[in-house]
Amino acid sequence: MKRMSIYGVPLLLATLLSCRKLLMILHSGITPQRGALLRADGPGGTYELIDSVLGGTAEEVPDCSHPAIGRHIAEIWDSTLRCYVFAFYIHVTPDNDRCVAFDRQRNEIKTYGPSPDSLKGFYGDTLTHRWKFLLDSGFQASPNFCHIHQIKAGDGDDGAPIITLTPRHGTPDKMQVIHTGSSSATSLGTVLSVPLAPFKGVWVKAEEHIIYKTSGFYSLTIRRMSDDSVLLNYSNSNIDMWRNSTTFVRPKWGIYRSLDSKSYLRDEVVRFNDFYILKGSYGSL
Repeated sequence: MKRMSIYGVPLLLATLLSCRKLLMILHSGITPQRGALLRADGPGGTYELIDSVLGGTAEEVPDCSHPAIGRHIAEIWDSTLRCYVFAFYIHVTPDNDRCVAFDRQRNEIKTYGPSPDSLKGFYGDTLTHRWKFLLDSGFQASPNFCHIHQIKAGDGDDGAPIITLTPRHGTPDKMQVIHTGSSSATSLGTVLSVPLAPFKGVWVKAEEHIIYKTSGFYSLTIRRMSDDSVLLNYSNSNIDMWRNSTTFVRPKWGIYRSLDSKSYLRDEVVRFNDFYILKGSYGSL
C-alpha cells in the first residue's frame, strides 16, 4: 500500500507542490516558527536549498582544497528510496577542514548563529531531530574520530561536541554514541557501542530527543528502514546536555574525520535525507 502522506502532508498536495515549498510544513501543529524539514529535490542549487532551510551559510565543506570536484554536497537519485537524496563526498586527498586545519576533514551541515531560533536549542528547550542516512557497504571506519552526527554548543565552550555518533574501527568495527559534558565529572564518554556491520549498505532512520539542561535528557534510536528493526537505542534522563557560557546548542550532520590514520580511510560518500528539526516532544513518525 502506497504511503498517503509525507510528514503529515497529503500525498496529492505533496505531489503538486515542489519540494522547496514543502521544506517548512505543517505536521502535528508545526508552524514555520517551530520546525523545519530539509529534503533533497534534485540536482543543482544544493547549497542554496540547505541555506534556505537552516539559515545563513550552513555548510562547512572542503571545497577550497579541492576545486576540481567543485561542491562536496550534491543531490543524487537513490534507487532504494526512489527519490533524490543528499550525497556528502569526502576524499582522503586533498580534502581538509576548510583550508584552516589540515590534520582532519570536514563536510557537514549545521544550524548556527544566523539560523532561525526555532532550529536552535536554548536552555530548557526540548528538541526532536529525525534524519535518514546510508553508509556505503564498503565504508571504512577510523580508529580516530570520525563523526557522522554531532550535538555541539553554538558558542561559549564550543570545542568538544556534547554528543557524537561515531563509526569506529575495531574488532569488530562499532557504531558509538559518545558524550562529553561541561566537565570531566559530568562527561560519560562512550555510552553505547554496537556492531557497525548492520549499518553498512542499508538505509536507516534516526530519531533523537533532547532536553537542553545541565541535568537534561537525551535519547537516540536508529532503525533499519527495510524492516524497522532497531540497530541502536540509548536513553538517559539525567545527563549533562549544556555547556558553560553557551547561549544555544545545535545539531550537525555529515562526515568529520581525523587524518591521523590515513591508511584506514578511503574516499567516502555518505547519503542523507529528510533532516527534520522540531521544538517540542512529539511521537515517532
